[in-house]
Amino acid sequence: MNDLKNALIKAQEDVRANCPMAPSITNFVTIDFVANAQIAVGGSAAMVYMPDEGGAMAEISKCLYINVGTLIPVHAETVPNAAKAAHEKCAYVLDPVAAGMGELRTKLLTDMKDYPPAIVRANASEVITLAKMWGLIDTDEGKVRGVDSTESVESAREAAETLARFIKGAVCVSGKDDLITDGERTILSFGGSEYFARITGSGCSLGGVCAVYHSVTDPFTAAVAATNAYNVAGAMAEKKAEGTASFKVAFLDALSNMTGDDLAACPMKEI
Repeated sequence: MNDLKNALIKAQEDVRANCPMAPSITNFVTIDFVANAQIAVGGSAAMVYMPDEGGAMAEISKCLYINVGTLIPVHAETVPNAAKAAHEKCAYVLDPVAAGMGELRTKLLTDMKDYPPAIVRANASEVITLAKMWGLIDTDEGKVRGVDSTESVESAREAAETLARFIKGAVCVSGKDDLITDGERTILSFGGSEYFARITGSGCSLGGVCAVYHSVTDPFTAAVAATNAYNVAGAMAEKKAEGTASFKVAFLDALSNMTGDDLAACPMKEI
């Protein structure tokens, strides 16, 4: 575990030193939170809407973030254009929000098998559903309830590991405890706060922060760094919070003060 801890420390130092921009196509409900979380950990944010913007951003960035929540018609062009460009020129993080719901979302996610992301960040149901969509597993599990999971993190381990091996990257399954895997190495990260389930955008912004860290390090280290940052900052913010609004402010403050040593000190267990 010492090698991972050292990599986490270096990742945080590199993000602070380089301020990498990680452009996002993200859920309209969470744009502000995604951008502010990316900035708080030391990165830079840019929001992408139009079909020609994703390719341009892939030319000047090392990692994009693509979230398929709250889709509108223009996303039928914008999402695949950005994903293809990022796959060819840099990398991207995928958040398959509400995977399996609706024709457009299903088509977009199904087609991404041909130009896969470097990191998938999702809840258990979404991870299982995406792995099923891509023909990687055969199961009746994985139904989603809106953006919420109906499965446990533990139940998604096989799907997550299989998916990670396919994309040759990392999968982060968010839940009460978080599972991160590259298909060979799998860990649990502990901490966070119950407030995450009571605010909009904690998962979406985590995906955006994964993209910031992947701009300076490998997919597995990036996914662990982002997850640990959230678990540490969430626990710190909960101690100060008087409710959901004050939690969000305290959480962003905690992220903005995050150090590499904080990331390395987050409780983790290899499984």
